[in-house]
Amino acid sequence: MTDPLRTVMVERLGCLYPIIQTAMGWVAEPSLVIASCEAGAFGFLGAAVMTPGEVDRKLLAVRQGTDRPFGVNFHFFQPGADEIVELIISNKEQVRAVSFGRGPDAKMISRFKEAGILCVPTVGAVKHAVTMQKLGADMVNVQGGEGGGHTGSVPTTVLLPQVLDAVKIPVIASGGFADGRGLAAALAFGAVGIAMGTRFLLTTESPVPDNVKAAYLKAGTGDIVVTTRLDGIPQRMVRTKLLDKIEHSGKIGLWLRALEAGIELRRQNSQSWPQMFKAARQMVSHGEAPLRQAMLAATMPMLIQKAMVHGDLEHGVMATGVVGGRIEEIPTCQELVERIMAEARSRLAVLRGTA
Repeated sequence: MTDPLRTVMVERLGCLYPIIQTAMGWVAEPSLVIASCEAGAFGFLGAAVMTPGEVDRKLLAVRQGTDRPFGVNFHFFQPGADEIVELIISNKEQVRAVSFGRGPDAKMISRFKEAGILCVPTVGAVKHAVTMQKLGADMVNVQGGEGGGHTGSVPTTVLLPQVLDAVKIPVIASGGFADGRGLAAALAFGAVGIAMGTRFLLTTESPVPDNVKAAYLKAGTGDIVVTTRLDGIPQRMVRTKLLDKIEHSGKIGLWLRALEAGIELRRQNSQSWPQMFKAARQMVSHGEAPLRQAMLAATMPMLIQKAMVHGDLEHGVMATGVVGGRIEEIPTCQELVERIMAEARSRLAVLRGTA
């Protein structure tokens, strides 16, 4: 009998199990990518918040830590994107896939494909999945509204079947997954695997500071909200004192926060103000956002970095999926993946009547 857990995703990505560790900024660092890949999942390095120099060093770190294939996530509009593309292609012996959101074109996707690197974009709408298929994407990761960070309004249980009906390429499900029951359900829908962010964030090998992990574990589903006050686009976050303060900020307060973070962003990346404005505008509405919204978009990486890297919950924010509200412990990646696979096999056996 064919193993239902050995899907086309497993065969194409070269991982052991149909589970993806998603690319979260400042979280999907080499330690987490190595651990998830060694556990049998497919890990993505979160290069969207990295400079080309950092990408170069961290690609090497992952390759030194595991001989298993892995992926890289980046934005086509981020500073140094062209250099990052070259770095990815130069590591094609082990980098099996790239992921991204808005910004790619058929020419760039074709270039990756010619190098033998699969393109697995993340989308939150049916029309975007159809567009990615037309551009030549190999697979598509569909994130339902339950997902963390920037998110849409359509639940995974509605969006997933819509996309499955609309495209012919393999579809991966994300948004609300944390266990083997979810994996079995995704496969029953017709997906070829699941992708998880928040669940991998809360593992031993995740580089997130312990006090921040503790705050995630403390948060229930009622403590997780969607806000548009951070950069004008809906984002799902853990409710904190800072987020409450931002929610009640007036226009002047928002501008002050944007300028403060903009100064810090310039200091870290050595960008000019025009370069920063251009990159920020491209982050929202394909460059058509008003200046204030673009400036607010520029603050977001800094706010997340303060929490995820420095453990500063007073001045940082915590992106999360709704599923974070029911996570209660921090296993190793190995323990997590093994448990998910055991649960999935158990559920599938029950469905087949062989349990």
